Amino acid sequence: MYPGTWAATTPDKPALVMAGSGRTLTYRELDERSLRLAQHLRAAGLATGDVVAMVSDNRPETYEVYWAALRSGLYITAVNSHLSAGEASYIVEDCGAKALVVSAALADTVTALDVDVPVRLAFGGPLEGYDDYEAALTAAGTEPLPEQPHGDDLLYSSGTTGRPKGIKPPLPRIAVDEPGYLYPAMFAPAYGFDQDTVYLSPAPVYHAAPLRFGGVIHTVGGTLVMMERFDAEAALAAVEKHRVTHTQMVPTMFVRLLKLDDDVRLGYDVSSLRCVVHAAAPCPVDVKRRMIDWLGPILEEYYASTEANGATRIDSATWLQHPGSVGQPLLGVPHVVGEDGRDLPAGEVGTIYFERETRTFSYHNDPERTRATEHPEQPSWTTVGDLGYLDDDGFLYLTDRKAFMIISGGVNIYPQEVEDLFTLHPAVADIAVIGVPDDDMGERVVAFVQPAPGATADDVLAAELASYARDRIAHYKVPREFLFRDALPRTPTGKMVKGRLREEYAALD
Repeated sequence: MYPGTWAATTPDKPALVMAGSGRTLTYRELDERSLRLAQHLRAAGLATGDVVAMVSDNRPETYEVYWAALRSGLYITAVNSHLSAGEASYIVEDCGAKALVVSAALADTVTALDVDVPVRLAFGGPLEGYDDYEAALTAAGTEPLPEQPHGDDLLYSSGTTGRPKGIKPPLPRIAVDEPGYLYPAMFAPAYGFDQDTVYLSPAPVYHAAPLRFGGVIHTVGGTLVMMERFDAEAALAAVEKHRVTHTQMVPTMFVRLLKLDDDVRLGYDVSSLRCVVHAAAPCPVDVKRRMIDWLGPILEEYYASTEANGATRIDSATWLQHPGSVGQPLLGVPHVVGEDGRDLPAGEVGTIYFERETRTFSYHNDPERTRATEHPEQPSWTTVGDLGYLDDDGFLYLTDRKAFMIISGGVNIYPQEVEDLFTLHPAVADIAVIGVPDDDMGERVVAFVQPAPGATADDVLAAELASYARDRIAHYKVPREFLFRDALPRTPTGKMVKGRLREEYAALD
């Protein structure tokens, strides 16, 4: 299924509604406008397997571009709109884009891009160096495309531990109106997405999960309600106004919701919600318990990656029996592997690999990085560098990214455990734990803290936080330093950019 299917049966139904402005795109409009753009791109010479890059804020045109690519056998590369011009230029050039479609709202960034792309379009207003998007669509025809091979996304990692990597899957060998595309096949039945679904998307559309899940909603004929940007109270207002049935959030959004005053948080009618999906980062156990206490057992968690090399899933009832777990297999078979490449016994932490019949992705222009994801003896087992363990019942638990693990005095310390400890502390708005070089211990634990409003960032607070930690975790895990900052560097999807913190700490010496 794709928007054209629903344009034929429910043409006036909203395919997309902007939560803030109320701007609406019907299925008829989404189908026609994505077809016109597909015709324009084809006339400009783009062929199956070529790449369309997009730099945009959250707005309806993003899905016109998305579906123009997917109905034309093209790759769509959605570029992080918060990157600098230089960072964005790297991705546009690296993906080999033949077309670049941008939002005029990001004029400062997109006019400064240093890229060689022959087809350039801008929507939302005129922009120097770009052709007018609306004029291009108006001039294009609406005759059916002779063929509609299914395209796919070519997305880039968030770059929290290095330069972004382009994740390129093979194109699906199906037409856009045929079943079999991975994400609808996997997630629609898992979460009950159908024509009656009203799905709230609160995250930036360039990120893999929001982009893909919005596409899934269009394949089943539901309505996508997209927020311009996340705000905790505004999200609750959108649920109430649009009678939202499903949403997907990241744990930092849960924390912001839970930290609203009770009279605000409980003042909205969220009874329409049937399913709240969360992923992208491990969710602290206390946070998830409070979300279930508030909303009921409607939380669904999956663990996956942009690489889509594997996935697990767990519902609320099962999670309450296995708190902290990210579930059992949804896609592929998870293995926890030691340094010798062998499967580890239950309870032992190692590198998480997923076993599939064949490799399902590669890193664009980086065969060495691609090979590094493979198990040394099982090439179809791949890893994205996460660490975790399996319990006796086969439930998977995450501990941290391998790149973030701290080794102090020969002992492994997982920053996520320490961070989770402080997540709901009333004096902490945000926290990141890193390891820094130490002559004696190899590494020592340091915490960067964003104090909550009203909290005073001083030695008294640092001592209070250290004491709080010593009462709850092993003393060797307690941060030796607490450094206070007005804000911490998270991506808009909630991932902490720890590389910047390491650089900042190194500059203090």
